[in-house]
Amino acid sequence: MTMKTGDQMNPITEDDIANYLANSPDFFVRHAELLATVQLTSPHGNRAVSLQERQAEMLREKIKALEQRIMEMVRHGNENMVISERIHRWARNLLLVQSTRALPATLVAELQNQFMVPQVALKVWDVDSRYAEEPFAQGVSDDTKTFAASLTQPYCGVNSGIEAANWLEDPGTTLSLALIPLRPGALHGPGKAFGMLVLGSPDPQRYQAGMATDFLEHIAELASAALSRLRPR
Repeated sequence: MTMKTGDQMNPITEDDIANYLANSPDFFVRHAELLATVQLTSPHGNRAVSLQERQAEMLREKIKALEQRIMEMVRHGNENMVISERIHRWARNLLLVQSTRALPATLVAELQNQFMVPQVALKVWDVDSRYAEEPFAQGVSDDTKTFAASLTQPYCGVNSGIEAANWLEDPGTTLSLALIPLRPGALHGPGKAFGMLVLGSPDPQRYQAGMATDFLEHIAELASAALSRLRPR
């Protein structure tokens, strides 16, 4: 099929037909019988299907994709709810601790218990002189303190021999780490870092670079608030 443009005869292209149909919404009203005879190729094989059947297939595919998205949203919502409940129980148990000397050990034990973290370690510095000789206030180098001060969010990644990994009970089995700086107020605030939490896992994928750290930041701020009782007043 061709159409005349000036002195030339140009073939009608598929784009011409598509544009015509798009700009002629009443075409199938005038030719309703075509709707029953138009045949399309099915995406599920080489068989031909009617226009109505192809539209139904496309609708079913859209519904399936929406269902998958909804299921994924529900799953993420349930996971977030579980984590929120664990943070709530962890914070509640910290509030129940009366002995400041027992607070660091309780914080570590509850993190392992509530969040099923294989290994957890905690160090704090610049503490009140009453706690200066406690194990949790010993064995931190100036380099590690500087590193903690440089973190404005939790570090997540492989265990590449970072000094703080040696605080863990068995650092040799730890393949991924989360290093959580502790400072007064907000984690992103101007406060000086006075400690760091180390979470270790034998699963290399548990703490990955680029992973969301929202809940780890909540843990950092709650831990910092609880451990402020160890600092000079």
